[in-house]
Amino acid sequence: MKKSAIFINTSRGAVVDDEALANALNNSKIAAAGLDVLTVEPPKKDNPLLRAKNCFITPHIAWGATQTRARLLGVIEENLKAFINGKPQNVVN
Repeated sequence: MKKSAIFINTSRGAVVDDEALANALNNSKIAAAGLDVLTVEPPKKDNPLLRAKNCFITPHIAWGATQTRARLLGVIEENLKAFINGKPQNVVN
């Protein structure tokens, strides 16, 4: 990666080697990291990313945008209406 790169991870924490990423940040191999997921959540106190330079960690809420929650409520409403009308959807057996 370029030294100006900003690494973003909102997928799965396990796709990142925490120690390697912390080393890359602390040694200016990359510019920054933005993480919404970690290998272990909540992170252990010795996780090197907690003290890494230019590492920004959010509390695993990237999914929780207003639009996402509104859509989720709409899906729930439609599921309830379908169930009440005797036509359940998204049935798990």
